[in-house]
Amino acid sequence: MLSKSQISYIKSLHQKKYRKESGIFIIEGIKSITEFINSNYQLHSIYYTPTHSSSLPKNTANIKLFEVNNVELEKISTLQTPQGILALVHIPVKQKLAIKSLHNSFSLVLDDVQDPGNFGTIIRTADWFGIKNIICSENTVEAYNPKTVQSTMGSLCRVNIIYTNLHSFFEEVKLPIFGALLNGNNIYRTDWGKEGLILLGNEGHGISEELLEKITIPVTIPRIGEAESLNVAVSAAIFCSELSRGNK
Repeated sequence: MLSKSQISYIKSLHQKKYRKESGIFIIEGIKSITEFINSNYQLHSIYYTPTHSSSLPKNTANIKLFEVNNVELEKISTLQTPQGILALVHIPVKQKLAIKSLHNSFSLVLDDVQDPGNFGTIIRTADWFGIKNIICSENTVEAYNPKTVQSTMGSLCRVNIIYTNLHSFFEEVKLPIFGALLNGNNIYRTDWGKEGLILLGNEGHGISEELLEKITIPVTIPRIGEAESLNVAVSAAIFCSELSRGNK
């Protein structure tokens, strides 16, 4: 049985302020928990209902385990329908971005993406296509937001997320910058080369004015129908697919 203080503490982690203060975030579901256990992330504790005791991963020797009832799990879960198991995970220590590590590969760059579901889907897509780094503006939604984490389906543990001032970042980096714009080179006829950065903008406003001048190669996904724009996560998937196809 969980104490009131334990419940209060875990519920506080639903909010960014307390995740930042404690250096802990929440993941839910046996698949995601298993993925994180087998990664470089350090799990703090696992909370599970009796029906999930048999599905607990084997390598939990250094993780605190708590059996809880359904009512308790509902109180601490971030989901409307809890999945029977929840874990607390340590947020990794922030590391300085090594610019050299971005060479000879492609990375995604997100300019103020705000929707946690979109961000989570982008992380999952990057993982699918083998993209290891996502560089985010300082105002992009937090990677450890519960909705973001849930949307990644465990892929968060395999993709490196870096937050930085993009203006300064582009001043320092010496790589082609492919900007996703409404007007630009046809994505299906673009020569990608062997390395570069794929810049994707905010859901409502696109790429910010100060970053437009940093784009070396504007790229557009041709519009055939009448839709005003594409969802940023969908755009990211199309770009990743074309990068994969062009580098086979």
